[in-house]
Amino acid sequence: MTFNSAEFLFFFPLVLLVYVFAFRRERWRETVLLVASYLFYMSWNWRYAGLLVLSTVVDYSVGRLMAKESRRRVRRNILIASLCSNLGMLCLFKYYNFFVELAGPATTLFGVDVSFLKHELLLPVGISFYTFQTMSYTIDLYRGENVLEKDFLKFSVFVAFFPQLMAGPIVRAKEFLPQLHRVPLVSQERVQDGLLLVFRGLFKKLAIADLLGILAVDKVFANPAAFSSWDLLITLYGYTFQIYNDFSGYSDIARGLARILGFELPVNFNRPYLSQSVREFWTRWHITLSTWLRDYLYISLGGNRAAPWRVRVNLMITMLLGGLWHGAALHFVAWGAYHGFLLMIGRSREGVAEDSTRWGTIRRQLVCFHLIVLGWLLFRIQDLPHLIQYGEGLVSNGVGTQIHGLFYGVLAMAVVLHLTPIEQWERVKTHFLGLPVPVQAGAYALLLVLYCGFTLESPAFIYFQF
Repeated sequence: MTFNSAEFLFFFPLVLLVYVFAFRRERWRETVLLVASYLFYMSWNWRYAGLLVLSTVVDYSVGRLMAKESRRRVRRNILIASLCSNLGMLCLFKYYNFFVELAGPATTLFGVDVSFLKHELLLPVGISFYTFQTMSYTIDLYRGENVLEKDFLKFSVFVAFFPQLMAGPIVRAKEFLPQLHRVPLVSQERVQDGLLLVFRGLFKKLAIADLLGILAVDKVFANPAAFSSWDLLITLYGYTFQIYNDFSGYSDIARGLARILGFELPVNFNRPYLSQSVREFWTRWHITLSTWLRDYLYISLGGNRAAPWRVRVNLMITMLLGGLWHGAALHFVAWGAYHGFLLMIGRSREGVAEDSTRWGTIRRQLVCFHLIVLGWLLFRIQDLPHLIQYGEGLVSNGVGTQIHGLFYGVLAMAVVLHLTPIEQWERVKTHFLGLPVPVQAGAYALLLVLYCGFTLESPAFIYFQF
C-alpha cells in the first residue's frame, strides 16, 4: 500500500475516523497512530515489521542506559552498540550482497568463489530512512542535544509514524517527540492546508512524474540506441523533473497527512533547480538527508575546521556515503563522487567575486542546473556500457523525435510550476480557501475521481527503493 494506491484511499479515512474518536485520550490517540503505522508498513511485507520493532527496542533501551550513565567512555560504548545495531541491520539487508559481488573478482584470482555467500533477503522498504531517524536520537542524546524519551509508546510512534515512514522526510527526535507531549494541533485551517499539500503532492506524482515516465523516460532510458539525440536530451530533462516531482510529491503528501493529524514534518524541498551553486542545491534538495549528513557525518569528520585539503576530503567522503545511502550500486557511488567533486571545486572558488546582476544570477542558475542534469545520468543508468551508449547517442544519433507530443506539454508544465514563486502559491491557496465550501468540496471530489483513475496503473514512488 502506498499513497498513490487505491487501498490508501480507504485506509486513511478509516484511520482518521478512529483517530477522531480516540483523539481526547492521549494513550488511545497514540495507540491508534502506532497500530495504523504498523498496518501501513505490514501491507508491504508483514514479516519485516520485526525490524521496526528491533530498531525501536534497541534505541529506546540505549537511550535509557545512556541517561543513567555519566562516564563518557561508557556512554560512548553504548552509542557504538546502538550504531552497530542500526548500521549492521542496514548493511545486512542493503549492502551485504553488494560487497560480496565487489569481492568476487578478487577472490576468483585465488580460486575462491564467494557467490554462495549472497542472500536472497528482500530490501525492507524505508529501512534507510527509519534507521537514520533512530540513529539521530541516540547521537543527539550522547551529545546532550536531545531529551530522553521515557515513554515507550511515544518513542514507538516516533520511529514508525506512517506518513513519513517509507520515504521521509527524515525526522529528528527533538523535532517530533515534543509534538507527542502536547495535544496535536488540529484546526480547520491546518486540515485544509494538509489537504492542499496532499493533493499537490498527488498532482506532482500522478500528473507530472508518472506521465513523464510513461510518455518517454522509461522507454528511452531502456533503449537509448533507438532514439535520436534530441529525444535523449529532452528525456534527460524529463527525468530531471520526474525524480523531483516524484520525491517532492511524496514529501508533500507526508507533510499534508501529518498536518491533518495535527503534526508538523520538516520541509524537504525548496525549488532546488533554481540553485546558483551545487552547495546551494544541497540546501534545497532532500534537505533532511543533506542536513543529517552534515550534522552527523561531515561535522564529525572535522567539517570546515580542518586544513583546506582535509575539508575537501571530508566533502568527498560525505558525498560518497551519501551516494551509497541511495543504493548498493556503483552508479550511486559514482553519482556521490560527482557531487563531491563539484562541491570541492565550489569550495576552491569561495571568495571569488561573482556577477551580482540579474543576468549573472541566471547564468549561475543555468550552469548549476545543467551540472545537476548531467549528474542524473549517473544516478539513473546502472552500468557503464549503457552510460557510454547514452552519452554517445546524445551527440551522434541525429535529429527527429519519436516522443509523444503530450510529453512536451507535461515537461513545460513541470518547469513553469518549479519556477512559480512560493508567494504565488500562497495567494492561490488563500483564494481557494476563500471559495464557498461546496465549491471546495466539488474540487476535491473531482480530484478524487482523477486520483482513482490514475492510480490504477501508477508505479511506486522512486525513492521507495532506497
